[in-house]
Amino acid sequence: MKYTRRDFINKSLLAGSLTLTASTVSCLQNEVKSDSSLQAPDGPKLKAGLIGCGSRGTGAVLNFLDSGPSLEIVALGDIFEDKLQKCRDNIKKERNIELDYERCFVGPDAFEKVIDCDIDIVLLATPPYFRPQHFEAAIKAGKHVFMEKPVAVDPVGVRSILINGIRAQEMGLSVVTGTIKRHQEDYKATYKKIQQGAIGEITSGNCYYNQGKLWHVNPKAEWSELEAMVRNWVNWTWLSGDHIVEQHIHNLDLMNWYIGSHPIKATGFGSRQRRVTGDQFDNFSVDYIYPNNVHVHSMCRQINGCSTNVSDYIRGTHGYTNCENTIFNPQGQVRWKYPLNDEQSNDRWYFFWRAFVQEHVDLVTAIRNNQPINEAQQIAESSLTAIMGRISAYTGKTITWDEMLNSEIHLGPKHFIMGNTSFNKSIPTPGK
Repeated sequence: MKYTRRDFINKSLLAGSLTLTASTVSCLQNEVKSDSSLQAPDGPKLKAGLIGCGSRGTGAVLNFLDSGPSLEIVALGDIFEDKLQKCRDNIKKERNIELDYERCFVGPDAFEKVIDCDIDIVLLATPPYFRPQHFEAAIKAGKHVFMEKPVAVDPVGVRSILINGIRAQEMGLSVVTGTIKRHQEDYKATYKKIQQGAIGEITSGNCYYNQGKLWHVNPKAEWSELEAMVRNWVNWTWLSGDHIVEQHIHNLDLMNWYIGSHPIKATGFGSRQRRVTGDQFDNFSVDYIYPNNVHVHSMCRQINGCSTNVSDYIRGTHGYTNCENTIFNPQGQVRWKYPLNDEQSNDRWYFFWRAFVQEHVDLVTAIRNNQPINEAQQIAESSLTAIMGRISAYTGKTITWDEMLNSEIHLGPKHFIMGNTSFNKSIPTPGK
């Protein structure tokens, strides 16, 4: 069966027979700041449950609690007990909240037990491989959702997110995702200027996420093969999507946002040179072609000792922008800059920190004002954009959007059971 963008907007798909069953930023996310100036409106108590108790999940809980009054975290779930206990301890330490052990669930089915609790909102922060299954379960249960990026590691997972995003819209549920730039004040102000024609017609873009390696976990003798992989998830493509999907998605999502479309074609290359674990590449370079022949050069690298660069540029017929806070004329002179007060000028991360809380402010505000917001389609499209680039680099072939949208590629084990695995773990070789 061939799927088109229109198919996923068509309500009838929900009634059909189709069944489609989650650095610099990473390090900074381990620290969580509270900002009392960010507040959603008050209202009836909203209770949330967290699925995925790593550092980002713990951060999401604290950001949620900081986003307004009458908010409560009541349930935790994770595959591993030590991860859950560390999260529980951090919540106690940071916010003096001690969660009842009866609502702390461990194991592959922990997500079901969290969703079955008396909660209004589910926070999804597991490795991306699990996101489609968890999102589907949350929406079927009628829960509002915050889910971290990316939301899938393969095209099958993307289609599941698209379909359940439509279900959420039909049910009046709100869905907010961890694409922080779309919630960051200076980026939003710059985007508005670009939409008003500040650089003319968009002609091209560049985006970069070049940095050192993240982390890896060496296996222990008492762990099964699958447990070792999940604990080392950021190094395995089936769990993370590779770093072009797991991390560079921030930049690619920004390109889609500013250009107002997803790419229609991608040609890329990459290589593995320094990694000591997993099956991922160290670097990617991709030429994305958007409608109207707009080219975006995407580059990401995770190798220690190399030049770092995390930035974005959109170029137009009358100038260009760094997308964050500045617009330049064609000669490179500043035409407009986001106005900063003294506090903002002295804190490079001021808007960055606020955006983590703003995501939850936006979610809680939408729920309490009964004005649902739904970011499922945009994050699904950005995830597929990154997957396109990865598969083009892995294969050495030009990949089209329609090929990806209709692909039956599915990564990971067919049945998730702790133990040894038999699925393919070889490193891709372009041209084969």
